This record gives sequence, structure tokens and C-alpha cells, in this order.
Amino acid sequence: MAANCHADVSQLGISPGVVDSASQASKRRAIFMVISSFTLTLTACGLNFAFGVYQELYESLAGPFENATSAQIDLIGTLGVSLMTIGAPYASAWAKSYSPRTMTMIGAALFALANFLASFSQALWQFILTQGLLLGCGTCLAYIPAVTVAPGWFKERRALAMGIALSGTGIGGTLWAPVLRALNASMGFRNTLRLTAGLSFVLIAGSGWILAWHPDIEARNRMEASQGQSRLRPPLANWRIVRSRIFLAQAAGAIFQAAAYYTPVYFISTYARALGYSSAAGANFIAVSNGVSALGKVVLGYVADRWGRLNMLLLCTFLSAMSTLALWFPSTLTTEKSVGTGLFIAYVVLYSITAGAYVSLFPPVLVELFGVQNFASVNGLLYMLRGFGTLVGTPSTGALIRNTSVAGVRSGMAFKSPSLLIGGLLTSATLGCFWVRIEALHKPNARWIA
Repeated sequence: MAANCHADVSQLGISPGVVDSASQASKRRAIFMVISSFTLTLTACGLNFAFGVYQELYESLAGPFENATSAQIDLIGTLGVSLMTIGAPYASAWAKSYSPRTMTMIGAALFALANFLASFSQALWQFILTQGLLLGCGTCLAYIPAVTVAPGWFKERRALAMGIALSGTGIGGTLWAPVLRALNASMGFRNTLRLTAGLSFVLIAGSGWILAWHPDIEARNRMEASQGQSRLRPPLANWRIVRSRIFLAQAAGAIFQAAAYYTPVYFISTYARALGYSSAAGANFIAVSNGVSALGKVVLGYVADRWGRLNMLLLCTFLSAMSTLALWFPSTLTTEKSVGTGLFIAYVVLYSITAGAYVSLFPPVLVELFGVQNFASVNGLLYMLRGFGTLVGTPSTGALIRNTSVAGVRSGMAFKSPSLLIGGLLTSATLGCFWVRIEALHKPNARWIA
């Protein structure tokens, strides 16, 4: 194969050494794109996913949070993660028009500004606007370019590459959760927010500086720009794709999964306290959750490239649903602490691995289903729908938790209804993924095993 390739390029008057050199340069740039995307998700998403530390802290504080319910405080974090994807059509379009570097620089500035302003907030609504709304906008402009640019640099190992890139969310949560808790205890949460502002700007801006489109995609972007398309308005997704059954199935599964996904992540620390653990142990549970999530994204991404990305997406969604119904829900019913604790620890590990892998498999599955040429617009639209799912699902689930001092909260019974709701949403997401898998068999040269 290599000899034939060299013969072909020689006939064109191109030295095989030049081709090999260009190929090696492209591989190096692809690796840098993964490193850049990893650092972006490590910082922006990792800090967002560690909001459970602030959730548990804010619930124990008076002042701005006096008489605030769990659902009201959860709205801060929910806005951060939902806006991270609701603005996806605009973030991806602007990354095409103005470059990923420009967008991530703006994202770095907004992210830092949000944390800095939050450190001076004196009322709940001010935290919602700064640590929620503004932080979500900054995260969007850092996260969406990362997950949109990186897949274009890979083909055979696309799921593995995205697994590594998006493992930054888990590793970031593992890193940030205990660090934030320690800083909050030693210097106060306001100074911690200010320190976070400076550090996050350096990390996001530095990694975003090297983020760039693959040359082939960059050429396509220039061609679209030359056709007079608006640089500010996101391009409309192909209507033929949007009204197809496979798109509707993927959208349904994505919305249901997003509606369920963040609630366990945010309330891990709170539920650990309900089982009798300390605040430090609650933060450690968040760290464990993010750590095993990062590992799962890499390992399952590697397996997905060999056994089928759609197959792995379906399996992960199914296992996350079953773990919720078979582990978390029973742990809320038992009166034996050892049994409840064992079930909960098993749930944290299994759910974090499988639900986290869904997030990293999502972009490569979209490329496989709809093609590289349609990826940016379809990815933006589906991420936006996932954002709306998060915005509705997470606060609704949080509202079911009774934020009082009654025994229900201390025993974990307050989480019985939320765990059932999460299990139901993830079961619905599993059905959507199964529908996608069946529809994908109608594509040319489709197989069950990749």
C-alpha cells in the first residue's frame, strides 16, 4: 500500500519524502488539537462539573443563600452547564467565521469575568447572573470549539481522540473538587472565586491559542464565507437531515440523556452528606466520580473504535439507566447505612463511567451518522437541544429534593423520587439510542459491528 502511494505521488512529480513529512506534521498538529481540547475541557467544564462543592457549601450558608432551596441554588450550576451547549449553534458558527482561537479567547475573558464578579455578589440573583449565566456563556465559547474542531483531525481513532479530549471534564472535576473545597475552607469562597478567575483565564486562553481547523475544513469554511453567508448568524442545518427519522431519534435520546445527566453529578456531595459523610468525604465522592468518568471516556472510546461507536453509545446509556434504578434508587430506601453506602459507591462508579462516556461518544457518532460536511451545523443544533434538556430536567429534579432539616434529608429518603425520575429519563434515552441504531442499519454498507 505504501509503495503504491509513493509511486502515485512520484508520477505527480511530488517526492514521497515530502508526503511523509506532511503526514507527520498533520499527525503532530492533530495531537496538539487533542491536548488543546483536553485543557479547555479540563478547565472550563471541569470547574463547572465541580459545582457540587459550591452547591453543598451554599446550602449551608446564610446571607445571600438564606431561605434558598436546593432547586434555587442548583439553578446557578444548571445555567452554567445548559448555556454551555444552548449557545452551540452560534459558538460553532463564529468559530468557523472568526477562528476557534478568537472564540476561545473571548470565552476565557467571559469565564474569568464571571468568577470575578461572582466573588462580589451579595444576593442569590447576582450569583445566578454571574456564576450561572455569564459563566455558561464563557464555557460555551471554550467548550464548543474544542468538541467541534478536534473530530475533524481524526478518522479511524476519532472516538479515542474525543475520549481523551473530553476526559478533561472528568480529570478537571477530580482535580478541582478537592482543591476548591480546601481553598474555600482556608481562604473563603470569595477569594477562591477570584483565584479561579485568574487561573482559568491563563489555562483557557493558552490552550485556545493553538486550536485550529483541519486544512480541509478550513478551506470549506472559506468557500462558505465567499458565498456571502452571514458571519454572525449560525447556518441552518440541512432540512433533509433534520426531518429524517435518524435525526429525530438522535435528538430524542440526546434531550432525555441531558435532562438526567447532571443531577447525579451535582448532588453527589449532598447525597453523601445525607448518608452521614462529612463535607470532605462529599468532595471526595465528586473527585472519584470525575476520575472514573475520565478513565471510562478513554477506555470506552478505544473500544468503540473497534466494536462500533453507536453500539457503545447504546450500551453506555442502557447501563447508566440500569445503575440508577438498581443501585441509587434502592440506596434511598434502605435503613441500613452499610447497605446504602455500598449501593451508592457502586452507583457513583458505574454511572460516572457510562454516563460520562456518552458525552465523549456523542461527537464521533454524529460524524458517523451525518458526515463531516454536516457535522458543525448538526452538532451545534443537537448540543443546543441538549442544553434545553439540561435547563428543564436538572432544576425539575432538584425541586423534588426537600431542602429542610427533617429526617428525610438525613436518611436519603428525599432522593427517592429524583432517583426514579433520573432512571426514567435515562431509560427513555436508551430507547432513543436503540432507535438510532436500528435506523443506522438502513445506511449503505451498515453493520452491527464496526
